[in-house]
Amino acid sequence: MESNKEPVDTTRPDEESLPEGPAESQQNFFHRAWNRLIALGMAEGAIRVASLVLTVSVFALVVWVMARFYTSTAGGSVSELAAISAPTPFPTPEVAVPAFKAAGSTTTQKGVSRLATLHTILPERARTNLVTYVVQPGDSLFSIAQKFNLKPESVLWGNRYTLGDDPHLIFPGQELIIMPVDGTLHRWSAGEGLNGVAEYYHVSPEDIINYPANGLNPATVGDYANPNIEPGKLLIVPGGYGEFSDYRTPAITREDPAIARNVGPGACVEAYDGVMGTLNFTWPTLGQTLSGYDYDPNSNHFGIDIGGEMGEDIFASDNGVVVYAGWNDWGYGNMVVIDHGSGWQTYYAHLSTITVGCGQEVYRGDVIGTMGDTGTADGVHLHFEIRSDEVGRVNPWDVLR
Repeated sequence: MESNKEPVDTTRPDEESLPEGPAESQQNFFHRAWNRLIALGMAEGAIRVASLVLTVSVFALVVWVMARFYTSTAGGSVSELAAISAPTPFPTPEVAVPAFKAAGSTTTQKGVSRLATLHTILPERARTNLVTYVVQPGDSLFSIAQKFNLKPESVLWGNRYTLGDDPHLIFPGQELIIMPVDGTLHRWSAGEGLNGVAEYYHVSPEDIINYPANGLNPATVGDYANPNIEPGKLLIVPGGYGEFSDYRTPAITREDPAIARNVGPGACVEAYDGVMGTLNFTWPTLGQTLSGYDYDPNSNHFGIDIGGEMGEDIFASDNGVVVYAGWNDWGYGNMVVIDHGSGWQTYYAHLSTITVGCGQEVYRGDVIGTMGDTGTADGVHLHFEIRSDEVGRVNPWDVLR
């Protein structure tokens, strides 16, 4: 049986429906969206996407915090900034940083560039005084001159009072005077005149007076014909040179070999006739190496010194007749001279032994002796000269084959 009573509203007055607020509306929105994702079966994928977004956000936040905490806007750390800002007991020196220049850059900088060096190089001062040099084993006029940046003849002209005109007259232990410049040395004698001395050495009197090391005062020298110069004083003559005497080895011919009687006991005394030369000169030794002195007329050396071993054979350079065979008193030691006719002779000096005699005919390549170091020879070698009656001493390098 149906009830005639109306339904009773049990809702309390304070529970009546009220309009939804913003928070409740947003919550209901996410709730409905979540229910919809569940209904569509996409809840699990949504959870994964949310987790990924959350992780990335957290990582970005950490990086931002670290950057803010540990570095400044200039890139320095907090500890570094604190150290820079803190006062120091001593001022920090400022160091200039060199400008960077890329390789291959064409940029140039005005001004004088300098190369960095750890040493101070002082210019070499020119020597003006005389010095003494003690000859060492193996020295020659040429090697000594090279040591002091002089010409060989300057060494010879500076020691004419001990060496004379012979460049071979040096020996180990001997003391030589070394001039500061090329020229000659003159020992003043009483009665000499400046004009005559200067003319002999091919210079002017002023060249001698004005050279500082000579210690001459133009105001006190006085008359050039009788100058006020102390006898025995050594004067440097810059640029000066004289004439060499030629008394040691005259031209020895088959027509008059006796002209060499003042040279030594090896002179021949009779005139000879015999085979004539071809005037095609060959090397008188097995080797063709210069051992010391070269052909140098300026230093009074008119031959070449050919190196070799003691006792090596010496050969006739061309056909001819022997016109000197024996000892030479003027430094050549055992010497052989061959006259080839037509005014030509060859000279072979410092031989250890001699195997030919006066007047003997020889032919190119015949053995005439052996190499040695007799006479004024510093070491074993052959001193070899070629002479012509017409042109005088000839440079062997120009004619040897």
